[in-house]
Amino acid sequence: MLVALPLSEKAYSFAGAKPIGLQCEHLSNPIGIDARQPRLSWKLMDDRQGARQTAYKLIIGTDSVAVTKKKGNAWDSGKLLSSNSLVTYNGKPLSPFTKYYWLVEVWDKDGKPAINAEVSSFETGMMEMSNWKGSWISDSQDINTKPAPYFRKVFSAEKKIKSARAYIACGGLYELYLNGRKVGNHRLDPMYTRFDRRTLYVSYDVTGQLQNGKNAMGVLLGNGWYNHQSTAVWDFHKAPWRNRPVFCLDLRITYTDGSVETVTSGREWKTALSPIIFNSIYTAEHYDARLEQSGWNVVNFDDTKWRTSVPRTAPSDQIVAQVLHPIRNVETIPAKTVNKINDTAYVFDLGRNISGVSQIKVRGEAGTVIRLKHTERLYSNGRADMSNIDQHYRPVGDKDPFQTDIFILNGAGEESFMPHFNYKGFQYVEVTADKPIKLDQSSLTGYFMHSDVPVAGNIKSSNPTLDKIWHAANNSYLSNLFGYPTDCPQREKNGWTGDAHIAVETGLYNFDGITIYEKWLADHRDEQQPNGVLPSIIPTGGWGYEWGNGPDWTSTIAIIPWSIYQYYGDAGILTSNYKNIKRYVDHIQDIAPSGLTEWGLGDWVPVSTKPPVEFTSSVYYFVDATILAKIAVVLNKPEDAKKYLALAEKIRGAFNKKYLNSGTGIYGTGLQTELSMPLYWGLVPDSLKSKVAANLAKKVADSHNHIDVGLLGTKAILNALSENGYADLAYQVAVQETYPSWGWWIVNGATTLYENWRIDAKSDISLNHIMFGEIGGWFFKGIGGIKVDESKPGFKNVLLQPNFVSGLKHFEASHDGPYGKILSYWKREGNLVIYTVAIPANSTATLMPPLENGRKVYQQGKVISGKMELKAGKYEFEIK
Repeated sequence: MLVALPLSEKAYSFAGAKPIGLQCEHLSNPIGIDARQPRLSWKLMDDRQGARQTAYKLIIGTDSVAVTKKKGNAWDSGKLLSSNSLVTYNGKPLSPFTKYYWLVEVWDKDGKPAINAEVSSFETGMMEMSNWKGSWISDSQDINTKPAPYFRKVFSAEKKIKSARAYIACGGLYELYLNGRKVGNHRLDPMYTRFDRRTLYVSYDVTGQLQNGKNAMGVLLGNGWYNHQSTAVWDFHKAPWRNRPVFCLDLRITYTDGSVETVTSGREWKTALSPIIFNSIYTAEHYDARLEQSGWNVVNFDDTKWRTSVPRTAPSDQIVAQVLHPIRNVETIPAKTVNKINDTAYVFDLGRNISGVSQIKVRGEAGTVIRLKHTERLYSNGRADMSNIDQHYRPVGDKDPFQTDIFILNGAGEESFMPHFNYKGFQYVEVTADKPIKLDQSSLTGYFMHSDVPVAGNIKSSNPTLDKIWHAANNSYLSNLFGYPTDCPQREKNGWTGDAHIAVETGLYNFDGITIYEKWLADHRDEQQPNGVLPSIIPTGGWGYEWGNGPDWTSTIAIIPWSIYQYYGDAGILTSNYKNIKRYVDHIQDIAPSGLTEWGLGDWVPVSTKPPVEFTSSVYYFVDATILAKIAVVLNKPEDAKKYLALAEKIRGAFNKKYLNSGTGIYGTGLQTELSMPLYWGLVPDSLKSKVAANLAKKVADSHNHIDVGLLGTKAILNALSENGYADLAYQVAVQETYPSWGWWIVNGATTLYENWRIDAKSDISLNHIMFGEIGGWFFKGIGGIKVDESKPGFKNVLLQPNFVSGLKHFEASHDGPYGKILSYWKREGNLVIYTVAIPANSTATLMPPLENGRKVYQQGKVISGKMELKAGKYEFEIK
């Protein structure tokens, strides 16, 4: 039986409700935003049973003291009887370069005022292109110049400084320095975009680095994706925007007397070549320490031999704020072991596969050439094996070895090198030198680099393999998050659309990644052709419109906005992309009037079987039309909703007519992917769901409880089983430790997800790929049972459908959603299952526990229905 035991309010240390976690544009205290009506959000801290917000009031102004006293000169919303905690600014027009302070008053479940929140802030940036004062400058227009350029300018700040902000836009990559110190801790700014259509700028608070009197600004430029000097199959070296890196900078100083001075980029800036003699975002970086110019970015440096800068045009006419979680060196990873091959060769093992860079500290003679080759595998002789990740590289000559940094020593004691404008995917670093050197385990350190998105989810269980699969999925997800989602961090670094929509729920359950996805959807809008076609990789220099795209891949344009809306309850991304989704679906309708389409790539890298491309692409065509109809409802477009719902039904009818045998309940030839995709995506008639699910379960059992699917099938199969009465089987499939399975990778030493089920595959065998990553999200859904409620998105109402699967002693899933932490935890004690639930304040939950085998639900000794509506709070259940 199932007994609900609500924990009493006395069990809590309640001190009063309080709004916390105030954010603007899904960031804490951001600066440099361009949004004219920014989104403001908060959470309610209130651990009482049934805690909720009954009303709120927003107060926003430019005077922090006045706002603290609940007076705002920009917007006072007045008291609004609403539980909303995501609100769009609706006050006076915002001014550029202005810091706004805001607080929210909240009334709790009893209508009483909550404890005041701390005052938060946001700061506007340029807002208008016309507000830029600086000129775009570079050192040339020669795309073939290899060394990275330095730039510097000395200026004076003679009055007392109140605040200072630096705004820098760039075609390429940059590092900004002020008085010898790097500004900020970001890496690889700005994020990669279609440079000739949209260029990003970044804002910094540099008040603390500015000094009265003379100051020196320095800028170091890197190629990034803007000037791709390496050659590979995707032809980024032929990108239409390609040029020598260029930047524009405004340093805006506000003095205590109220005056403002702007120091800008212009032709008076001095420039010279740096010791970075080559840099490629795709391959590596080469650094000659003999060319260092000590103090190049401080005031007293002698730059008389430097040249003046060259004015250039802006890369695009759309320079917009970069408002997202930046890339950082997030985790430091010391070398786990070092193997000395001889006096000139050492192999370091980090003990795990990462994206990022290595840093070496070494002593040696001037002119000693050190090579750092980064790989995922070793040959049997212990040397670095690159054969699984360099097959798409098409080098011209031997001067640009793949994933191999080159460091030339200057001989001045201990020297250190870490790339500025590159990252790699690797576990091993083979260090070789042309002269003997002495290294030990502490000589090399790895840095795990990725977009520094906050952690939002956690999984713990009694099965170590399950936990390792979850960690591996997260490691691969983060390894492929660099301002846009990629497929792998070594061989490609491409924004493959299919990989991204398959793994989106793994990302959304585990990390707060909305800012990255919003930026990437803007990349979609930049890349979409007038007829609606999208490329298979985004951004792109032109490759991908002719291969790999189609509904099975580029459904990102519909699936990801809808997923973001479901997980955040923020309809902004739906509004921004609605026309693009329509254009895309309309195009498919134009080329596939029957309702079936052969446009696509198919179930990529399957174990052994693959359905027809028409099968899988038509499923995603149905998904896109269905999502579009739902979005039309949300955005109050009833005619569109009717139109696209009818289209979805047309596709469903055509699909089932061709592929469904209603007598046997088998789709196609009965492959795992053919049975699981229609189940998961909703094409199966209600009357046949149990029959199709039974056929799927039998097919899996015939494979000895192993998967036989590819990329598209992995999204569907575990969900199709667990949602249709076969959760135990889904769990067995998920944690298998023999081939083919995720666990097979784990027992063979994987710390990330692979590209191929076969670990001895001769191709498609990157060891850090996210494309099979749906399993990291399925753990939350299929075992923990934490699911979104489409009717109340953003976890305003949480659907709880846990599965107490056989073979697990305990399982815990938690997710920090827009309202706070959701907990679903169960453990076995003999024949008893104890289930603990936590629902955050201002939200609710619908609990639907498994009731097979005659189970009944009891609450306080009384039998109730199997479906329970729960208010916010903590609950404990017993299942006997």
